[in-house]
Amino acid sequence: MKAFKLIWRMILYRPVLYFFDGIFWTGVHTFPLLPGLITRLFFNHLTGEAAAGINTWTIIAMLFAVALGRICVILLGAWADSQHRFSMSALLRNNMLTHILKRPGAQAIPCSPGEAVSYFREDAEQAEDAISWTLDIVGNVLFAVVALWILISISARITFFVFVPLVAVMVIFNRATHKIEQYRQASREATAQVTGFLGETFSAVLAIQVAGAEARMVEHLSQLNEERRKLVLKDRAFNLLLDSVSSNAVSLGTGFILILASQAMSTGTFSVGDFALFVYYLDFVTGFSEFFGFFLAHFKQTSVSFDRMAEFLFKSPPAVLVEHNSLHLKGELPAIDVPLHNSTTELKSLEVRDLSFHYPGADRGVNGINLRVKAGEFVVITGRIGSGKSTFLKALLGLVQKDSGTITWNGQDVADPTDFFVPPRTAYASQVPILFSDPVRGNILLGQPEESVNISSAIHSAVLEPDLRQMEHGLDTLVGSRGVKLSGGQVQRVAAARMLARNASLLVFDDLSSALDVETEGLLWERVFKRPNVTCLVVSHRRPALRRADHIIVLKDGQVHDSGKLDELMERCEEMRLLWHG
Repeated sequence: MKAFKLIWRMILYRPVLYFFDGIFWTGVHTFPLLPGLITRLFFNHLTGEAAAGINTWTIIAMLFAVALGRICVILLGAWADSQHRFSMSALLRNNMLTHILKRPGAQAIPCSPGEAVSYFREDAEQAEDAISWTLDIVGNVLFAVVALWILISISARITFFVFVPLVAVMVIFNRATHKIEQYRQASREATAQVTGFLGETFSAVLAIQVAGAEARMVEHLSQLNEERRKLVLKDRAFNLLLDSVSSNAVSLGTGFILILASQAMSTGTFSVGDFALFVYYLDFVTGFSEFFGFFLAHFKQTSVSFDRMAEFLFKSPPAVLVEHNSLHLKGELPAIDVPLHNSTTELKSLEVRDLSFHYPGADRGVNGINLRVKAGEFVVITGRIGSGKSTFLKALLGLVQKDSGTITWNGQDVADPTDFFVPPRTAYASQVPILFSDPVRGNILLGQPEESVNISSAIHSAVLEPDLRQMEHGLDTLVGSRGVKLSGGQVQRVAAARMLARNASLLVFDDLSSALDVETEGLLWERVFKRPNVTCLVVSHRRPALRRADHIIVLKDGQVHDSGKLDELMERCEEMRLLWHG
């Protein structure tokens, strides 16, 4: 029932297109009624049983007209179906991606990227097929009803003794369709494991090489592929078995017709044309029974697909999957809304009280963190590896959902940090910057119109100009997947330029300068503080940052161990002295 409601909601997204798609495909499925009747007429004409005025050329002309009409309807149906199918799957993918982008960054998807591709591709196509097949069901039901009515009007006895046993056979085998669902689900999960493993392997090539684990990785991939091969083979073999039963059922029905028709024809109550009509319709009617069974199985599989896609929604209801949102499939794309500074986005003070977060199923996290940042300050969070520095920033910015604590911006409570801490309020550069396989320019702008960004100023502040001069194509140099063509320091400075291009009130750096030499790092901080109205919250253990800090917070075991200025901490805090001396 849940799947039906979601499918109905998707149908209402493009109701006019669905209606015309249904009209065309109903015509496609019911057109074979006419060739059957014409075939009957043709054979009756050959045996002299046709009505007067009918000749061979008349019958040929009718067959040609019917064939031409069916071709036109199929072309129109194909056009409407392709438009409607694309709209349906695009709506699902758009809503899934939109919801993922709204979620906390560190919890964006519940599976590996490779498996996520399977959700977006195969499960969306499954739902797309289910909607399209509802039109096929309408056309097939209409054909079956009219065809049976015609056959019963010719001979109810033959129709009963031929079709009832065949339908019974098909029903018995269609009851086995739950096996189809099981085999299909198992093969799909096996495919997702293979694609997920490949995605993880590609992202960890260097680690695999360093560990000398190539042979083990290949062996594991071979095992996953072998398991996938077995499951796909079972799925395919079971489907072929049902196809074989269906095709043999038609032959069985033809044999019944021959036996029963021979007696009727000897008494003159059954013509050769009637026999031809029965044989012609037999394939279509039994095919409908088979298709109906597969449709029910497919509908069950679609319920599974909706459940899988709903995993991307976190705690939101499944109805979010089918929300009616604009896809912008025609005309120009809407202009990107560039957020502007106003009185609510300008930072005066940021205060954090008793902020806590723990990773599910683990003891790691932060407890009761307090922090205050005023406009124009340079606040540094430092501590040993694993002390909770990056975790605190993620909980503050909404990249993970905090367990408790309050956050205020200029004295006002921040209810949803995920949506609040974005440009122009804040800009964030993560500990491991993510670059896309795009030019340097694209990685800095990241979708923002270039005319709305002072890209030269951002490049200058990030100390990126010397590197751009050495690159063959400058800003148009491709960085490769995850910035593989750049050094670690260049990746960090491109990420810094991207952050600075947002012109945000609060700049949040998560150990961004760790791959920079001391001279470059010092120059970067110097240029950053020459920018107007700069406020920085920085995770770092580097001396240039600690020396510049207006306030330092020392974390230890997920809690604030001490805080103050560098000179004060060096006098009273043993932990700070250990960090300073490495």
